Amino acid sequence: MRLVRVWLPAVVVVAGVVLWAIDPSADRAEGAAAIVGAGLAIWLLNLLFRVGVTGDRERDAEDAARAFFDEHGHWPDEAPPEPPADPAHRATPPHPHRARPAPRQRGGE
Repeated sequence: MRLVRVWLPAVVVVAGVVLWAIDPSADRAEGAAAIVGAGLAIWLLNLLFRVGVTGDRERDAEDAARAFFDEHGHWPDEAPPEPPADPAHRATPPHPHRARPAPRQRGGE
């Protein structure tokens, strides 16, 4: 894979520069520029392909994270939520009926 990503564009660009160096006439310079442009185009297409593949990997990772959330109830990069405390083991018992103050009386009695 490294051959196609790095070495093929480099060889094509070097070939264009060498052809121009052999005979720097105007006709040869145009041909050499076209060859150099082709080498740069190969490199750019490889770069764009790698950027596109990176998006697919990110999308796959997001899908896996969503599946994890559906199964476990929290995201993979978060700590799991604390389980609710068992009411039987509370330190203080609940107060079902709290004393309420007597209502105020109106009038002058």
